[in-house]
Amino acid sequence: MREGLRKLLEIEPGIAVAGTARNGLDALELLAGTAADERPHVALVDARMPVMDGVELVGRLRTDFPGIAAIMLTTFDDDAYIFGGLRAGARGYLLKDTPPDELVGAVRRVAAGETVLGGPAAARLVAALRQDEPPAAAPLTGPLTGPLTGPLTGPLTGPLTGRELEVARLVGLGATNREIARRLDISEGTARNHISSCLRKLSLRDRTQLAVWVTRGY
Repeated sequence: MREGLRKLLEIEPGIAVAGTARNGLDALELLAGTAADERPHVALVDARMPVMDGVELVGRLRTDFPGIAAIMLTTFDDDAYIFGGLRAGARGYLLKDTPPDELVGAVRRVAAGETVLGGPAAARLVAALRQDEPPAAAPLTGPLTGPLTGPLTGPLTGPLTGRELEVARLVGLGATNREIARRLDISEGTARNHISSCLRKLSLRDRTQLAVWVTRGY
């Protein structure tokens, strides 16, 4: 898996692979022996590793190497890893079956300061935020396709157009750009443009903040 990721990333323009490690302890030793100006900007961290697991490693990176943003990349889609990793300081959480182009895009976005959550992780985060809130009215009509579940709820206010609100609500459910495009019968590029417009109009940094905005009904 490590070598596959190395080969995937090292052919991408603007991305250089600084190194790989078998576990969290090896990663810390590798970084400690690397000059500060040669350390990576982003670390892909497996959740379950021997010696030191991913959640502990993310916490150590945040403390010892705060300039390195961690993305947890794992096959395990459960709350302990999702919320444990985010609390430890992870800037992203993706499953290992994430398409290569989305993985590369996530690395670039996290390097640029964004937070990136795969659909399942975003859905869990939104669900946790909604636990103490009453259900809202006026759901969008029509079933969702793909792995998402739950209604698209409103109402929302703000400077967004009707289509942007639809896109924002789908982001709030943890939908990927591909799922948004399929649900609304638009291209993935158009979905990305709508999300960028939502972020700009609402002065938000990334789609995770947009999901929180949707959840709180702003």
